[in-house]
Formats: sequence, structure tokens, C-alpha cells
Amino acid sequence: MSSLDSMNPSNSLTITSRNQVQRLPQRGHYDRTLMHHILDEALICYVGFVVDTQPFVIPTAYGRVGDRLYIHGSPASRMLRTLKAGVEVCVTVTLLDGLVLARSAFHHSMNYRSVAIFGTAEVVEASPEKLTALQAFTEHVVPGRWAEVRPPTPQELAGTLVLSLPLTEASIKVRTGPPKDDQADYALPIWAGELPLHLATLSPIPDPQLAPEIELPTYVQQYRRNPTA
Repeated sequence: MSSLDSMNPSNSLTITSRNQVQRLPQRGHYDRTLMHHILDEALICYVGFVVDTQPFVIPTAYGRVGDRLYIHGSPASRMLRTLKAGVEVCVTVTLLDGLVLARSAFHHSMNYRSVAIFGTAEVVEASPEKLTALQAFTEHVVPGRWAEVRPPTPQELAGTLVLSLPLTEASIKVRTGPPKDDQADYALPIWAGELPLHLATLSPIPDPQLAPEIELPTYVQQYRRNPTA
């Protein structure tokens, strides 16, 4: 168990044969709070599944409520129809924090935080939970937006398929810090170090059909993609 996880052992995810980090296990973590932070900061997840021996990986938006991840879309979606049938799924999320430039080409790397989730998705049938999930989607993308927009109509709710995936079998992998070169390479006259990256917010562009008297909301003016900082 890593030092991050050992700070709060009761909050640790159970390690299984599927979620145990095999490659560079020292980068692996199983802390539930750390997983939540990464999921809340990222915007896109990648859903991996197999249909008739053909693997697919589909990017999609998501929302989190407690220890459940929600994805949604049209009932006609192949991904959602397949997951609805109960196939095993692997969902991944990655935050890229920087490029790591080493003195050798071999030791170049990236700093990142990632989550891999394993399990079986369940259909959300009850309207209250479905509405909660749709609120979570909206608030995950733009906190504060749900209170201002028109809520879904009963027809829109009925036309949206929502699936829920328990966050019980998962692992986190993190890399931070400078490059790790071979000892002999530290003497080379080559610049090495970290090039930090982050997702920047540019100036909002109003809808051309927006009434001129409608002001830019504060939550848009102050938007940044790091909700847990």
C-alpha cells in the first residue's frame, strides 16, 4: 500500500486481480478520496467493452454521485445498449499534468493522474435517480448551471438512457516529479525537467441569438477545471 493510501486505510478500495496495478506498482493507489478528486476534475471518460469479440473504446461525458459513476445518452446508442445487457466494462479517466523531459529519449515520460474502473453497469429506471444523475452530469461540466437552466421534460427523461457503474473495483495510478535518468546521463549537457500543463479557460463566446441584456453568469466568468483544489 502506498503512503497516500496508508494515511486513511479505512478509505481504501479493495485490491482484486483486475484492479491491482501490475506495471510500476509504486505508482498505484487505492484511496477512494483520491479517486473521487480525479473523477471530479476530469471531463471525459473512456468506456471499454467487447461486442462479438470486437473491442470498442468510446469517449463520453459522465457524472459522479457518491460511489457511483453515471453515463447517459440515446437508447439507440450501441455502447449503452451493450452495457445495458450486462457486459463487463472498463472505464478509464486521465488527467495530464505535465511532460517530463529526460536527458535520454528512453526516459521521457509524462506526469499524470488516472483511474481505471471495472464492473457491470446497471440501468437507472427510477425517475428521481435519473434526474439526480442528469443534474450530476450538468454540474460536473459547469458547477452552478443546473439551477439556471430549464430542467428536462418527462419526454426528455423518457428518451434518455442512464446507466450507473459502482465505484467499488478501481485503481488509481499517479506519476509526479522530475525525470529519472540513468546515472551516467546526468552529466550530459542537455536540459531536462518538467513542462507543466493544465486545461485553460478562454473568453466565453455568447450565442449569436442571446438577448443583449442577459449578463454573463458569475460561474462562467470564474470557471476553472479544478473543482477539488
